Amino acid sequence: MRITQDHRRFRQIVRGKVRRNLKQYISSGSLIGRQGKERVTIPLPQIDLPRFKFNSQNGGGVGQGDGDVGESLGPGDQEPGSGEAGEGEGEKALEVDVTLDELAQILGEELELPRIEPRGEKQVVTERDRYTGIRPVGPNSLRNFKRTYKQALRRSIATGVYNPQNPVVLPIADDMRYRSWSTVKSPQSNAVVIYMMDVSGSMGDEQKEIVRIESFWINTWLKSQYSGIETRYIVHDATAREVDEHTFFHTRESGGTMISSAYRLAAQILEDDYPSSEWNIYPFHFSDGDNWSVDDTRACIQLLKEKLVPVANQFSYGQVESPYGSGQFLKDLREHFDLDGDQCSIVCSEIKNKDGIVESIKEFLGAGR
Repeated sequence: MRITQDHRRFRQIVRGKVRRNLKQYISSGSLIGRQGKERVTIPLPQIDLPRFKFNSQNGGGVGQGDGDVGESLGPGDQEPGSGEAGEGEGEKALEVDVTLDELAQILGEELELPRIEPRGEKQVVTERDRYTGIRPVGPNSLRNFKRTYKQALRRSIATGVYNPQNPVVLPIADDMRYRSWSTVKSPQSNAVVIYMMDVSGSMGDEQKEIVRIESFWINTWLKSQYSGIETRYIVHDATAREVDEHTFFHTRESGGTMISSAYRLAAQILEDDYPSSEWNIYPFHFSDGDNWSVDDTRACIQLLKEKLVPVANQFSYGQVESPYGSGQFLKDLREHFDLDGDQCSIVCSEIKNKDGIVESIKEFLGAGR
């Protein structure tokens, strides 16, 4: 019981430290790369108990005796990284595992994110078998040995053939018992997230790192809200193509930018694989706001109005500041959509640097769509 209480208290302390330092973890990206399938390893500074320590002379120290200006007070403590190699142990950081569900809960509490209500009846009905009882017939693979033995023992006692001195129980065909099952239909709210990123020459490594960090936290939150979630990745410059996650964050491209190519490919993926009647749809597009031409921007607006916004719970556009990008595309979206209106399902966010990631996540997820 004491161990359970201590463990609970330790988890509360860890949770408090993670929550206090969450914005630092988010902006630095220190948790990404430490994630497992269901858990994230978080480094926490180890706290030692304070204690008194004698100096090297085991005698008087500062404030005792006469001294002159500039006189050395003793060897003192060396700075980390200085001095010669030694055999002693260095400072250690405590690492603890936190589940992604815990991390999502902390994120929601710290950023005050509302729970997401799946739009409409977008649920997929899944069927699975549940073992619900026992029956006298069935395949040998479902034979219940315990219930079979009990039935055989009960029959042996009832018929008087059971001998306590020689307790041998031999089941017959009528004693056999098998597990029975029934098919259970359960509705599951599913979601698909499509990440689109401009990888033209103006999007450098720093901009891609911002997208990578923000995508991790968006995924962590959405996975806590839906029982099933799929993620697709699109990169584009003058043309668009679907890629895997690693390629999405590490590809190097150059050339012009035609945003409509990404929107057209995303619309095709949704039409082919994710009917809006069954899926909650979340497209995210990240760019520095440079587009090839006014004509292509016009095509983007048309695709948004006709293909993407009508089927999406929310369309999110994140404009990552780049020294080479004009940022014009966000101005175009504001011109064609009432982004501040309650009925608008397009959310835009300007991300100047890593410190802006936290506020951007709150802008994207704060509507609870």
